Amino acid sequence: MTLAMPLATSLRRADLEALDAVDPLAGKRGEFLLPEGVIYLDGNSLGPLPAAVPARVENLIRRQWGEDLIVSWNKHGWMDLPGKVGNRIARLIGAEPGSVISADSTSVNLFKLVCAALALNPGRTTILSDSGNFPTDLYIGSCAAALMAAGVSLRIVAPEAVLDAIDGDTALVMLTGVDYRTGRLHDMAAITARAHGKGALMLWDLAHSAGAVPVDLVGCDVDFAVGCTYKYLNGGPGAPAFLYVAPRHQAAARSPLSGWLGHEAPFAFDLDYRPAEGIGRFICGTPNMLSLVALDAALDVWDGVDMAAIRTKSMVLGDLFIRLVEQECEGFVLASPRAAAARGSQVSLRHPEGYAIVQALIARGVIGDFRAPDVLRFGFCPLYVRHADVWDAVAHLKAVMAAGEWRRPEFRARAKVT
Repeated sequence: MTLAMPLATSLRRADLEALDAVDPLAGKRGEFLLPEGVIYLDGNSLGPLPAAVPARVENLIRRQWGEDLIVSWNKHGWMDLPGKVGNRIARLIGAEPGSVISADSTSVNLFKLVCAALALNPGRTTILSDSGNFPTDLYIGSCAAALMAAGVSLRIVAPEAVLDAIDGDTALVMLTGVDYRTGRLHDMAAITARAHGKGALMLWDLAHSAGAVPVDLVGCDVDFAVGCTYKYLNGGPGAPAFLYVAPRHQAAARSPLSGWLGHEAPFAFDLDYRPAEGIGRFICGTPNMLSLVALDAALDVWDGVDMAAIRTKSMVLGDLFIRLVEQECEGFVLASPRAAAARGSQVSLRHPEGYAIVQALIARGVIGDFRAPDVLRFGFCPLYVRHADVWDAVAHLKAVMAAGEWRRPEFRARAKVT
């Protein structure tokens, strides 16, 4: 990739290349099919294609489905895959074996768990969330509240007000661990402890946490969690989500979606529903095998990866990006926490022309994304983003701003997906 101009800093690109040469995660980059000439800083929205996925999916289509047909449910273990994949994800989020299942979408799983949590904590009328939560979480929370006992409602407060807002009427605290716009990181342990101290249950959305920051669901005594797998876990567009139910709740928690595969004996075809033992009761319908196999293959890149190493590198990459942007580019306001320990694996900037600037960068092969009204988001996924990539990305950002490339009409026309 040819850069338009050098950066005016005492730091040299060669210094960053030296860091990349000794990076313990450097070998992981080769496990992805990354387009030549592209700096991909949007893995916090859609992870790139892991190299192992195409062959695994082709094998499923041509050999398992194509040749073995319906026998594959037994012969190739299709029926067991939601639990197998769930256990692979469990390692990355600090969960017990047998406590995570991969199925459905984040929104559907959130609905299941909100309803289950409210039923476990009757007599209380508030679901508490914050204004930094992802909108679908708030929509689902409100919908679930309306369908439950009369008087249950969703209460939304500012992120910094959550701790003080938890009270004796709070049935469930429902938060996203990392703010999707700014990358601000909630204190999972402190908030969960406060919720329990007030008699409330705790549900965390790990969409921007799983694969990005160390998560310890067991250590934090979390009750429930959900998350998607197409971001940092690289499962592909529309990949199955996951849900977590602490073992202490599994016998009593009931899914409101009593589909046949969540039945105690699905192939008995009983007319009466009896929930399966354990986490399996939260499966609803037939697993989407094409997507689930792709996700299983994608998770291979995480074999042997230490989340502490992921966290260390992601903080270094984010700090480097902030330092270079503030040295080289004018007109931007840092939207993320400055302290690396207070943010996830992304850095967000604010600029009134944020959308057009992102489009100009994409045209140069630097892919980030935009969130209304003025946020430019850049994800730093340590498995494949290099230190030198950060240098090059900022050089392109500087060039876009210096030449006013964002003013071009094609960069200002809003696409359906922003």
